[in-house]
This record gives sequence, C-alpha cells and structure tokens, in this order.
Amino acid sequence: MLAAERNVSLCVVALEIDCFGEYLAAYGRDAAEDCLETLERLIVSLLKREEDTCLRLGQSGFLLVLPDMPMLMGRDLVNKINQAVRREGLVNKESHAGAVTLGAGLAVVNPEPPFAKDVLDTAKMALRKAQRHGLARLEIADMRMGEKRDVAA
Repeated sequence: MLAAERNVSLCVVALEIDCFGEYLAAYGRDAAEDCLETLERLIVSLLKREEDTCLRLGQSGFLLVLPDMPMLMGRDLVNKINQAVRREGLVNKESHAGAVTLGAGLAVVNPEPPFAKDVLDTAKMALRKAQRHGLARLEIADMRMGEKRDVAA
C-alpha cells in the first residue's frame, strides 16, 4: 500500500557532494565517479527498509525516497549517512573540511497526488539552502500543513 493511500508521511531527501565542481576539477571524472559509487554503496547499506529507495540525482547527488517515514526518522537517517561519510574518509583537498561531505535537503509531505514534482523541487531547494550554510548541512522543509515551512535540523 502506498504512502498516499494511507495518508502517512513521505520523506524525500536530495543529497549532493559539497564542492563537487572543485572535486571534479581536481580529481577528474573517473575519480569523481568512483567517489559517487562508494557513496551510493554506503548510503544503500544504511537503508534498512525494503521500500526505501536511493537513486542517482544529476551528476553529483542522490535522491532518497522514504515512504511512511516520519520527519525525525528521516533527519536521523541523514545524520547517520553524514557520520558514515565522515568515517569513510574520502579525501577532498578542495574542501576546507579536507574530506568529501554531503549537503542534504529533506522534504516531508503527506502525499496527495499530484505531489511528485513539488516534493522533489522542495527537497532540492532545501539542499541548496543547506549548501549555502556550509558543509555537511541538512535543511528540512515540512510540507504537511499545506504550506512550506523550514524546520531547524
């Protein structure tokens, strides 16, 4: 049964490597692709539920579709992903962190069709806001009350 049919929360998370353009320029396309493949394996390993999905988003990111997941659980998952990325220790000399980090935008909605494009756009806007505020940041947009409102991560 779909989240929309049960009227429960759907979390959509847009993740992107911080400073990806600089990483690509410094290390090249092959190294960037290797990094993305490593990150994808790491992220997928943290998705414990069969219904959770990780997709590639653009050239430098991922999209997580997390049906029937409350906002706080989505936030906790993003924090676990960022901790795992730090432990992985992927070097990025172009970042002031010295390592690969991920920015994240989380949009949460009680889905009512048609919602797909709006929730994806909202997750991407939250991602851009997170990246403007620094490395390895998470911004959350709660769409459940019929309006978009930011929530402190």
